[in-house]
Amino acid sequence: MNKDFIIDVNSENVSIALTEDKMLTELHKEKHDNKFSVGDIYLGKVKKIIPGLNAAFVDVGHPKEAFLHYLDLGPQIRSLNKYVKLASSAKGKRIPMEKFRCEKDIDKSGKMSEVLSVNQPVLVQIAKEPISSKGPRITSEISFPGRYIVLMPFSNRITVSQKIKDYDERTRLKRLVKSIRPENFGIIVRTNAENKKVADLLKDLNNLLSKWNSIFDKLPSLSPPANVFREMDRTSTILRDVLNESFNSIVVNDRDMYDDLKNYIRSMDSSKVDLVKLYKGKTPIFDHYGITKQIKSLFGKKVNMESGAYLIIEHTEAMHVIDVNSGHRLKKDSNQEASALQTNLVSAKEIARQLKLRDMGGIIVIDFIDMVNKENRRLLYEKMKEAMKTDRAKHSILPPSKFGLIQITRQRVRPEMEIQIMEQCPVCQGTGEAKSPVLIIDEIENNIRFLVLEQNEKKLTLNVHPFIHAYLTKGIFNYVWKWLKAYKTKIKVKPASSYHFLEYHFFNAQGDEIKF
Repeated sequence: MNKDFIIDVNSENVSIALTEDKMLTELHKEKHDNKFSVGDIYLGKVKKIIPGLNAAFVDVGHPKEAFLHYLDLGPQIRSLNKYVKLASSAKGKRIPMEKFRCEKDIDKSGKMSEVLSVNQPVLVQIAKEPISSKGPRITSEISFPGRYIVLMPFSNRITVSQKIKDYDERTRLKRLVKSIRPENFGIIVRTNAENKKVADLLKDLNNLLSKWNSIFDKLPSLSPPANVFREMDRTSTILRDVLNESFNSIVVNDRDMYDDLKNYIRSMDSSKVDLVKLYKGKTPIFDHYGITKQIKSLFGKKVNMESGAYLIIEHTEAMHVIDVNSGHRLKKDSNQEASALQTNLVSAKEIARQLKLRDMGGIIVIDFIDMVNKENRRLLYEKMKEAMKTDRAKHSILPPSKFGLIQITRQRVRPEMEIQIMEQCPVCQGTGEAKSPVLIIDEIENNIRFLVLEQNEKKLTLNVHPFIHAYLTKGIFNYVWKWLKAYKTKIKVKPASSYHFLEYHFFNAQGDEIKF
């Protein structure tokens, strides 16, 4: 199987497409100014401790405070806090880890208030990027992933990836890592380390140790919140995790990134430098390689498959729901059980692809076509597990229920990849029905009541369509006068000709839009 990386660099973001035999399997977008990526490390300050949640909210510089649960502290949090305190006052002198005496591990069932206190500086790592209205999810169990190993400060464990099945190879790798492991560092051996020599592992280890040391060289001159370590950009991270012998090419349309990628791959494996190619064509790179066409056909609510069957993919606040439909296939086949099995098996492969492609996380419920035969349901379950094997995100798959449903939980660490391929009606939001203007006025009044009485907003500006503006402001005893009398606050109403008839937006005293 040939794999290709197609990278499109523009002024706003970097789009990364991974194809297998020219079929799009993964799509990633990274903004140039993304300051809170998974793996970044911050010196934060504890702002609040919530005993009911056994958690703390930490200021890391994001508009929303980051969430730190007790179970995400890591057993060696006291050792980390002690080391951070010593390093912050060391005045340029690096504290050797081999001479550092670790503290006792915390109790798994302990309380957050026993470990952290308000205004305490704490070193944390981004575990989940900010999603929707939530701030980042963080952990103080710091780790540094490399190409072959993951370095874990203040731990003494050595573990080998479960994906390495060969017992002799697992034993060999564990023996090699034990011989090079520094004191007070734990190591996880990654799948990529299979059949690698000790020199490869040592080179990776030294690179990760230099990252750890660079953090504590900065600490004496920093005050929280401050970034102390920036993870590699998304492109390099993906290359580090998936680059192998089956890669055919890495094509990029930007000269600077082309040079950066060549240097990065040279540091990993000099024999693969020639895989990087600079695209100079006039046609957009995604159009040239057929990526744009595939995106348009794969990111809609309905996803068609070659067999004639299709998927309906819908998203709710609580979960994602995927419905498998046979289309015209079952009508042509007299043996409905066999046809249902065949359609379900094809759909399982496409669903696994869609989960990676859209980076869907959380709870996913799949409604496959009903099958009576238990053996067929078992085959479907095995096919679903096999199709998900290449998914790097942590996931769990339950066997089909008697209703034909398969439930999957998949790790979500970044916002879902969502691409709009059709314009939605701005008035009816795709429902085909629009609200009555009377209901919009009631809705506006309810929002004003909430903003003034509950959020204590002192100055509000309401932008509306000119027709609604006239309805609210004309006459002596108009709505603006009523609101002033009722809430003792003057609401400034402005007409906006660019708005559709039922559109309105509130702005605060600083001119920032208030989101609901």
